[in-house]
Amino acid sequence: MPPVLPHAIGFVYSDLFLEHVPPAGHPERPERLRRLVRHLKECLLWDELVHLIPIPAREEHVLAVHSKDHYRRVAEMCRNGGGLLDEADTHASPRSFDAALLAIGAVEVAIDAVVGGKVSHAFCAVRPPGHHAERDRPMGFCLFNSIAIAARYAQQCHGVGKIAILDWDVHHGNGTQHAFEDDASVFYISLHQFPFYPGTGTRSERGKEKGLGFTLNIPLPARTDEDGYLAAFDTEIVPALRTFMPELLLVSAGFDAHKDDPLADMKLTAGSFAEMTLRVKGIAPVISVLEGGYDLDALARSVEQHLLALGHEEDA
Repeated sequence: MPPVLPHAIGFVYSDLFLEHVPPAGHPERPERLRRLVRHLKECLLWDELVHLIPIPAREEHVLAVHSKDHYRRVAEMCRNGGGLLDEADTHASPRSFDAALLAIGAVEVAIDAVVGGKVSHAFCAVRPPGHHAERDRPMGFCLFNSIAIAARYAQQCHGVGKIAILDWDVHHGNGTQHAFEDDASVFYISLHQFPFYPGTGTRSERGKEKGLGFTLNIPLPARTDEDGYLAAFDTEIVPALRTFMPELLLVSAGFDAHKDDPLADMKLTAGSFAEMTLRVKGIAPVISVLEGGYDLDALARSVEQHLLALGHEEDA
């Protein structure tokens, strides 16, 4: 029997996301989304979702977070056939710029649907990921910071006041933190393996100026399991969110803290992501955006559990 979702859950996806193609052997590969889509169809969840059609983000939306030089550099690299965008492992192919703009637009479309009452929550199955991208620098597989751009879109185009961004990717979202570290209207929360790439995300990083106190980093040691994560939710994250009272909760939903992920050392299971979701979904409407997650089966099962948690249980 197919699952029945009492809450309408939006799902945003496009085959264009498969046309961002890093070199062979790169962990952030198109197969991540191919396997995810196939799994959701096999488990009969696909037809229970409200499928939303993304449209590319406009340049002025991107420039609310990134510099014009950054935008033009990525566009030019892709026009010239692609290549390495940083000194490490952030690659572009000919369609990567188009895919990245559509990934941002996917989150914007999800915001439109949630704010407009079409769906209760939404998940954006996008790539390339975004939370490492800085104002002037692609890094960590990320070209543009989709979730940060979408947060500004929600504020500027929908008049949303307070937004929380919860980042449970196993890597700290340095780009997102830096985009809002002096802004009290966006509360950035991250729990992540530490010490680990990219080296940011210490407890002492709490924001600055007007944003002081509106960044909450929870660095966790390698091999932290579900109990450790849920303790952080119960003692810090949920109380902080309830005090802040956001109008929207955006989730940088990386699934690379799964015990089977090849790029990290945490011990979560697919069900762990459901438990984390259930703890926060009653606080504000949730729009989650795919970040990491590099074991194909673990990623697919974890997203399934996240979607079921968004759709099945009654909000708190």
